[in-house]
Amino acid sequence: MLDWLRFILTTGLLASGLTILITSVIGVYKFDYVLNRMHAAAMGDTLGVLFCLLGLTVSAPDIWTALKLLLIIVFLWFASPVSSHLVARLEVTINPNWHQLPLKPEHLMEEDT
Repeated sequence: MLDWLRFILTTGLLASGLTILITSVIGVYKFDYVLNRMHAAAMGDTLGVLFCLLGLTVSAPDIWTALKLLLIIVFLWFASPVSSHLVARLEVTINPNWHQLPLKPEHLMEEDT
């Protein structure tokens, strides 16, 4: 009975993590501006990897493997937002007119009219 519960919990966590990651990829292709794309990628990456690794932690054969996976989760939860913030800060620093950019590229604006 416990094995079935672990299997169902692992499957649910892995499926939700993969769904979030796929939604993040769609969000990256949906948005046009680099900061919007980066936000979608960073949020989806952090949350999707969390659910996937939690699913693997539930199905870990021993406590040491589970602890290693939990340490990977902690590292990724610290590293991913910080790295995306640094890249966003670089974009704002390099491009002084970042707030004046259109939300859509010009070739897409012409199609709307």
